[in-house]
Amino acid sequence: MLKVVSLFLVAMVVLALFGRLRLPASMRLIKCPDCGCHRRASKPCPCGGTGRRG
Repeated sequence: MLKVVSLFLVAMVVLALFGRLRLPASMRLIKCPDCGCHRRASKPCPCGGTGRRG
């Protein structure tokens, strides 16, 4: 039973890593610090805020 659970967790980690690698930075959603709306990294925020990470 422990072997099945550990294999499942390892498989989930591998899938998560591949998902992060395949998603380009321009497709990730960034939350605007001014208005709080989510937007694409390559597009400006509709409110005119910076929307930078950090």
